Amino acid sequence: MSVQSKVAAPPVKLTPLGMALAGALGGCFSTAVVYPLDVAKTQIQASNSKRKDDLSMLAVLVRIFKREGIAGYYKGFWATMLNTFSQQYAYFFFYSFVRTSYINRLSRNLPKGSPVPALSTAAELLLGAIAGGLAQIFTIPVSVIATRQQVGRQNSSNKSSGSTDASKYDDSFLGVAREIVDEEGVGGLWLGIKPGLVLTVNPAITYGVFERVKSVFLAAQAKAGSGTDKLGAGTSFVVGALSKTLATVVTYPYIMAKVRVQTRTADEDEAKEQHTALPTAHKPHHTSQLKHPGALDILARVLRTEGPAGWYRGMGAQITKAVISQALLFMSKEQFEQWTLALMILWARMG
Repeated sequence: MSVQSKVAAPPVKLTPLGMALAGALGGCFSTAVVYPLDVAKTQIQASNSKRKDDLSMLAVLVRIFKREGIAGYYKGFWATMLNTFSQQYAYFFFYSFVRTSYINRLSRNLPKGSPVPALSTAAELLLGAIAGGLAQIFTIPVSVIATRQQVGRQNSSNKSSGSTDASKYDDSFLGVAREIVDEEGVGGLWLGIKPGLVLTVNPAITYGVFERVKSVFLAAQAKAGSGTDKLGAGTSFVVGALSKTLATVVTYPYIMAKVRVQTRTADEDEAKEQHTALPTAHKPHHTSQLKHPGALDILARVLRTEGPAGWYRGMGAQITKAVISQALLFMSKEQFEQWTLALMILWARMG
């Protein structure tokens, strides 16, 4: 009997590894559900067109369907799934590990048995930023490849460099990776790392706000005597949506700039400016001769040519996709944690 009790007793909570796996699976699920919106969102952000139809998610989705059919909605799908899994896994692992380590350190200075006070918003944001930065460094190459695949040939660097034989373009994961390395060197796989590191505040804000609001809701539930220490799926969805909306509004200009850096759309703008400013004899023939502009250069050019509103072009598409995806992630996260825990118990028993 005692042996059965020992076997049946599950661990109190998931390890950082288990939390990371649950978060990664939840991230893949939420991204897969809204993937066509992700493709449209990326194309809007990468475009330097000022036509109204090029800034409308619905118009872009219709155009993709007319040109490429349903398959067009899933360009770069597997690369994005790999990117989402690796990024979410790395983020949740580092976040859980860093947060647990910080809480354990705090608890050492407290009397034995005393509850650890809730972390401040500043502490949550800092821990989230550290986790996000570590995750970015390890996962951004897959993000660069996935972004290039989503945008497709029309905005690729080969077009701007004068290559017109699109039929020979290899848009597979390895083909795009090879093209990036050939044109940029291995460092090209880390295009956008600087804005990517700045954007670590996005998940930090999202999770920081979510945890803060979640603690308020749980405290209210405890006072009401609800007998549960978890948020309902509907409440998690709403809180997650609000958290992601706030984070997206705050960081959107850098999100747009990062996409343009990774797709090299900004190189085309650089080429146009140089062609306008230089005498004919000194005009560059293609963008590979140009210094790739950074995020701040892109934001300065957009401000100069389009005004402050240009920083937020396509933000509606970004918010629609990001909010639905993040809210689904928050709503399903606990379910995936339960499934992951069950899998780990099963694995331990089989071992």
